[in-house]
Amino acid sequence: MICASLPAAAAASSGVHRQEVQLFFVLLQLILILAAARLVGEGARRLGQPRVVGEIIAGLILGPSLLGHFFPGIFDYIFHSAPPEPMSMLSQIGLILLMFQIGLDFDFSHLRETRNRRAVILVSATGIALPFSLGLLLGHFSHAQLAPGVREEGYVLFMATAMSITAIPILGRIMMELDLTRTRLGAIAISAAAFDDVVGWVLLALISAIATAQFSVAATLRQVFWLLVYFAICWWVARPLLRRLLARFAVTPSLLPANLLACLLVVILVSAITTYRIGIFAIFGGFMVGVLLYDRADFVEAWKGKVAQFVSVFFLPIFFTYTGLRTNVQGLNSPSLWGWCVAVIAVATLGKYGGCTLAARVSGLPPMESHCLGIMMNTRALMELVVLNVGYDLGLLPRDVFTMLVLMALFSTVVTTPLLRRWLPRIGHTIPAKPPDS
Repeated sequence: MICASLPAAAAASSGVHRQEVQLFFVLLQLILILAAARLVGEGARRLGQPRVVGEIIAGLILGPSLLGHFFPGIFDYIFHSAPPEPMSMLSQIGLILLMFQIGLDFDFSHLRETRNRRAVILVSATGIALPFSLGLLLGHFSHAQLAPGVREEGYVLFMATAMSITAIPILGRIMMELDLTRTRLGAIAISAAAFDDVVGWVLLALISAIATAQFSVAATLRQVFWLLVYFAICWWVARPLLRRLLARFAVTPSLLPANLLACLLVVILVSAITTYRIGIFAIFGGFMVGVLLYDRADFVEAWKGKVAQFVSVFFLPIFFTYTGLRTNVQGLNSPSLWGWCVAVIAVATLGKYGGCTLAARVSGLPPMESHCLGIMMNTRALMELVVLNVGYDLGLLPRDVFTMLVLMALFSTVVTTPLLRRWLPRIGHTIPAKPPDS
């Protein structure tokens, strides 16, 4: 009996040892990720950039582009000594919570504004239609060289969607930094960006459903049907129930009861599981729950005061680093690939900046204001990275194309603040001297 139990005890001991080794490397990765994100993020903030720009750069530094290239032994020891699944799961859980926060940040009242409606409609419509059309063309002409092993329909559709995104959370932060939130230009920009993001997420959900249905018409229609059922249940069933739930608790901007927080986390995760089972990514479930509660100002402020900072400080850098580990600039090892990278950035900029600037002029805005509006609408950052990771996970974006699009997202975000600081004074707007911490 004793001898028979020895192999079981040895196996248990071995299992515990493996768990401890894996925990060691997860903790080591977290230490490095959080430290790098805060340090580089603070450096970006001091240079007048949003902290999130520094966090994206920190992810690229820790990935194969820099650390893996110059110190491959250290890189392999830190990131390849243990299975990647724990960090991947942390990244996905954090992304679900982040998408919930993004849903909370959606202010649909902007879409109902009568003031400047003509400018908002023209800018938002052009800001989706032109980049999407250019993305379709770019995807079609680049498919044979950049993605020959990927089904053309999916690659082209994802390329078009990637061109259409505007990062409203980052744009909102930049506008606050530059004191634009209460200006006419700011109202038009945030309204048009909000509309574009709504359309962008709908496109992403539909294209994800089409891709996971293997481009089968019958399977796609079935997924779209269940997606519409899910939306209907969320809006007409879950939304009233959530409002009743919030009414049972004393929620203030400084108080978020623990029982309410636990209930909402369960709802977010159930919604994420539901969208996964429908056939689209779990992150859409988190986003949808946030949209259901966007107009509960007391709860939104309580969440931002009690939970949002932890999500931003802990989970967001994990997501950026996870993106950085997939991004290998060294993989763009030929003039042809770098030429395509420049083309991706140029097409993305032409579609968003060029299209929105032209639409603003047609709507009656002065030239300088139109120019500034186009710059703001070209901001992509975090939202673009979410879209790119979905495309990568679906196998529709090869590694080199993924890298090009990450660089495009970073470029479009990095240039926004410097360009606005240069051009806004020309329309008589005074810029605050020091950006707020975040």
